[in-house]
Amino acid sequence: MSKTGEMPLLDHLGVTVDDLSRGITQCDPVMEALGFTRVDAETGVSWQRDDETELILFPAREADTGPHRHGHVGWQHLAFAVDSQTEVDRLHAIAVDAGWTVVREPKLYHRQSVSLSGLRTM
Repeated sequence: MSKTGEMPLLDHLGVTVDDLSRGITQCDPVMEALGFTRVDAETGVSWQRDDETELILFPAREADTGPHRHGHVGWQHLAFAVDSQTEVDRLHAIAVDAGWTVVREPKLYHRQSVSLSGLRTM
């Protein structure tokens, strides 16, 4: 249960990627910095933390079906809830160091989340 005693709206989010090992390389440092633990499985990889929404990466069933292009059907961006602009900057630097391609600079939203766009392998 969440801090309010209710279940999260989303239990898990699964994303199919063209290159699973590259997806892991890009996501793991960011998810670890957010306090999530990686769990490897035969069918993919996931990151979990308490009652937070789980992020799962699955390998594509067909080769060469990516990469996704911004503005086309598919995942557009991912936003994480953070406490400060300092945390936004820290996570952005970690994502770029992990190989994320910056499509747009990170942006604070009114609910104190940060949008880190640009996992082109996904």
